[in-house]
Amino acid sequence: MSAKKTFYVTTPIYYANAEPHIGSAYTTIAADILARWYRLQGEEVFLLTGTDEHGQHIQEIAEKKEMPPQKFVDEIAKKFEETFKLLNISNNYFIRTTNPNHENEVKKVLQELYKKKFIYKGFYEAYYCVGCEQYITKKDLVDGKCPLHQQEPTLMKEESYMFRLSAFQDKLLNLIKSGKYCILPVKKRKEVISFLEKGLQDIPISRKKSKVSWGIELPFDKEFTTFVWIDAFYNYATGLIINKKFNKFWPPTVQLMANDILRVHATIWPALLLALGYTLPKTLFIHGYFTVNGQKMSKSLGNVIDPVYIAKNYGVDSLRYFLMREIPFGEDGDFSEVKLVERHNQELANDLGNLLRRTTVLIEKNFEGKIPSKGTDDLCKKLDLKKINEHMEKLELHNALNELWKFVKECNKYVNDKEPWNVKDKKKLSNILYNLTESLRFIAIVLQPFMPATSEEIAQQLGIKDFEKQTFKDLKYGKYKYSSIGKTKVLFEKIDVVQKKAKMEEEKMKQEHGKEIHQEDKIPFAEFQKIDLRVGKITKVQPHPEADKLYILLVDLGEGEHDIQLVAGLRGHYKEEELINKEIVVVRNLQPAVLRGVESQGMLLAAEFKGKVVLISPEKLIETGAKIR
Repeated sequence: MSAKKTFYVTTPIYYANAEPHIGSAYTTIAADILARWYRLQGEEVFLLTGTDEHGQHIQEIAEKKEMPPQKFVDEIAKKFEETFKLLNISNNYFIRTTNPNHENEVKKVLQELYKKKFIYKGFYEAYYCVGCEQYITKKDLVDGKCPLHQQEPTLMKEESYMFRLSAFQDKLLNLIKSGKYCILPVKKRKEVISFLEKGLQDIPISRKKSKVSWGIELPFDKEFTTFVWIDAFYNYATGLIINKKFNKFWPPTVQLMANDILRVHATIWPALLLALGYTLPKTLFIHGYFTVNGQKMSKSLGNVIDPVYIAKNYGVDSLRYFLMREIPFGEDGDFSEVKLVERHNQELANDLGNLLRRTTVLIEKNFEGKIPSKGTDDLCKKLDLKKINEHMEKLELHNALNELWKFVKECNKYVNDKEPWNVKDKKKLSNILYNLTESLRFIAIVLQPFMPATSEEIAQQLGIKDFEKQTFKDLKYGKYKYSSIGKTKVLFEKIDVVQKKAKMEEEKMKQEHGKEIHQEDKIPFAEFQKIDLRVGKITKVQPHPEADKLYILLVDLGEGEHDIQLVAGLRGHYKEEELINKEIVVVRNLQPAVLRGVESQGMLLAAEFKGKVVLISPEKLIETGAKIR
């Protein structure tokens, strides 16, 4: 009996300087989808994720919080584990670099590299960004600052142990050019090649213990601690070694990375492996940056989105679906709650939810809940699993999901074309409903890596008892023997954005202030200061096409600002011509909301008196765009 194929996928281990954000959730969800996909293929899979817990930055944060570093990283690691559990991540192990087993393995590696003379004592002078925990060159700076963390780096001049990175330049260049060390997407491979062709320098792998005590002590010199990257990189091996799985799963099949750690993973990491005589990972895949309102998301910049908050308010599977469907894997993407709601309502509730609902209702009505036993396949054959799998092999997760959704839409078209509610012939109706049931089973299996809870719910409603055992081998028409449908319910409730946002804000206030929100409650001054009020001028007015009480307004916020679109309930209170060129007060920094299908990017101030809505307007002497203080 031949051994099963293996698939080893890793995420970067996440730096434990702050709680998880939507970017770390995105990478880990993608890794989970790959792991689940290859399990359905029948392969043995190992998914590794975890936290990187040493270094100067963490030491400084812990000192500011007056906490021991270990206690601080314990709390952060727990947050990551809880978040990944909520997001339904099926990781086989969660590695922590403060794990004593990991620390011992790192010391063994350092001793071996030192013995082989790949590590030597020297002197290093370079710019060092504490936020990045890495050295950067002067040409990398923008206006004298690290472009990622927007802070001036420190010019470091100190004695250090050095790793002979330069010795591996030619070999790395050949491996990457030949594709033996595969870096994807191709544009990222070209970027690394360009960087390598400029030449590699030896790098420091240690810090004086008197300066950075929170790290793994060098086994050959107790006055130094290990540089955090060397410690962190080796997790991909120790995660297997600790679990006695190294010989089975090494090398990694796919390592997922964010762009900001591409260079070190494409140079230092493989060079360390070559020095140790290890086989290199098969593929290093770099996904894009996340932006929020057009700005790169970063913990250090404070514009992060909490995945727990989003998942609890919109649903875990809705978040998983949106992240993979909205953003082409390997490209940059912008996170938007508005777009998340649109996809939830249109694609999950309308396309998939209605398909399941219509099928189960018709079975209940016409066959007393008993699922027809057979049919003639004129629908399931339209699912192109081969094409979906080709996308998955290329790590085109978004295209795989898009291809599956073509089939979901094909199923809805089938319902509309066949009009089963009008079919009187029981045999014809039985065939239609059997085909729809089988199609939903197919969808549930293929969708499982992306939306595991949703797939299980579909299977439950179809009365499939052993769904967890079904794999791609079960995607054969007529293979499963149905009995009766299970307990049915709406798969995805539609989201009313206005009500949802109000409820979310109320819940947020409860969490922050620990009490119910009442009209008489006082808002803390610090909260009030966050409101950005601006003078705006209405330049365009048109009626909302779907609501007789709403106008769609275009508002000028002055020089240097983009015009914003507002949806306001002013019809019946103002004529269109009365609003043109009217100066108003606008809340500029609200999250966008969708009102009856139209995005509103802020809010205007108005008062209601005796049933009449009156706009709050500034004195005419104030210029458009002025900030109200």
